[in-house]
Formats: sequence, structure tokens, C-alpha cells
Amino acid sequence: MARHLYRCPLRWSDMDAFGHVNNVVFLRYLEEARIDFMFRLAPGDGSPSFSGGSVVARHEIDYKRPLVHRHTPVTVESWVTKINAASLTIAYEIKDDEYADEVYVRASTVVVPYDLAAGRPRRITEEERSFLLKYLDDDHTGTAGKPDGPDNTDNPDNTGNDDDSKDALAA
Repeated sequence: MARHLYRCPLRWSDMDAFGHVNNVVFLRYLEEARIDFMFRLAPGDGSPSFSGGSVVARHEIDYKRPLVHRHTPVTVESWVTKINAASLTIAYEIKDDEYADEVYVRASTVVVPYDLAAGRPRRITEEERSFLLKYLDDDHTGTAGKPDGPDNTDNPDNTGNDDDSKDALAA
């Protein structure tokens, strides 16, 4: 199982009045890492991959320690914890390169592939599933000590038809 590593620079504007990275900014870090991860699959125009559209159905974030501004980037590790017919769950850890055991954030995101032209969720293609399986680690903790984040008991084999896409339209 592979992990996607994204080195995220800290910006002075990321700081809040308390001198550390604001909680909302961590969502941006996760977004940057997720886009970098998912768009590696997109080989170009006309591809039926995630580049055609996706929506976030859910975020879950556990803040572990404050992160103050410095000149070195943090590393956002991403991996897949669940693959359903029309959604996937990505887990993350934001940590230091130098001190790998210092985790600032553990998080997970439910992503739903979305057909922008049709205006509705769509199924994960075989090409996408093949890519995602390289990053699947369904035993590793995503958030709150739960193996698959918020809904870890719905589909133990991570390949079934349980579907988070219905809620994606509200997201």
C-alpha cells in the first residue's frame, strides 16, 4: 500500500490571532493534498477520471497539536480507507518531515465522483478503482481511532454498494 505525500508550505496568512495555523486553514491543506492526489489519475482531456468532477460529502478532523509558522513545509500523507460504488474515503495525517511522530492533524474526507454535465453523482470507474486500490489501507486509523473514519462498520470489505453519494448533493 502506497501513501501519497504532499509537501505543503506554510503561509504567513495561515496564522490566526493566537499565533498558530487557524483550524479552517487545515481544510485548505487537506484540499491541496487531495487535489494533488486525485488529479495524478487524470491523463488529459476526455478522460473519465476524477478530473471530470468530484464533490466532498463529509470532512472529519481531529486536531492533535498546534502548528506555528516556520519556513519548512509540513507533509500531508494521504491514503484511501474505503472504496464504495460511488464514493471513497481518504484519510490524512499532517506531520513534520523531521519528527515523523509529531502529528498535527488526523482527518478523513468522503469524496463522491460527480458528473458536472448531468448534475449528479456517478459511479467510480474501473480505471479509478484500479488507481485507488494502490493506496487502500483499510486497517490504518484515519480519525478518532476508527479504521475507516466516521462510517467504519457500513462495508467491511470496502468494495460494496453502500453509497455516500446521496448526501453529496447537500454538501
